[in-house]
Amino acid sequence: MRILLLEDDTQTSAFIAKGLREAGHAVDHAPDGKQGLFLASTEPFDAIVLDRMLPALDGLAVLRTLRGAGNRTPVLVLTALGDVDHRVEGLRAGADDYLVKPFAFAELSARLDGITRRARGDDERAPTRLQTAGLELDLLSREALREGRRIELQPREFRLLEYLMRHAGQVVTRTMLLEAVWDYHFDPQTNVIDVHISRLRQKIDHGFDKPLLHTVRGAGYRLSG
Repeated sequence: MRILLLEDDTQTSAFIAKGLREAGHAVDHAPDGKQGLFLASTEPFDAIVLDRMLPALDGLAVLRTLRGAGNRTPVLVLTALGDVDHRVEGLRAGADDYLVKPFAFAELSARLDGITRRARGDDERAPTRLQTAGLELDLLSREALREGRRIELQPREFRLLEYLMRHAGQVVTRTMLLEAVWDYHFDPQTNVIDVHISRLRQKIDHGFDKPLLHTVRGAGYRLSG
């Protein structure tokens, strides 16, 4: 997707942009409301991440102007203003979703997926069983099978496999895994991902003809047949 990020805090904008680009998205960044409104009005975007408190023109003013002009690009409002009145105000201004700081990148990514799916009219019913190339994961019974053979997984391994299967065929970055599976919002400078990927690969691929868990050099990992 092509995503417009309106955020004036340099650390927050760099963190979000890095994560989105690692996930394969193109990111345009505007540090103030006027520049952001210009870009949103003149360029096509799949989604907009919009901070409420922006210099030059505040986020809700940007949003109201866009909606008043008929711009229906999905908008995720990102803000430190998290009480009910603020959320209601943002949604009534035309936001498709509302995320309060501090936030996890994995949640931001999931919410962006959600608002763009709704914009496309996709079916959003959540599955209880995931399947990828003979590998099955039952989210209710917490059971994993490959070609009918039961695979014993530790809780963290189950979460890791679930995340990979939900993104089957896509490259999943280390940043995404650290946040989604370990709830780290920083790089712990350890080999925790490598260790767990190695254990998971041994469990789901050992003894089968075709490996499913692949390392994408310099990018991350991909689960695919």
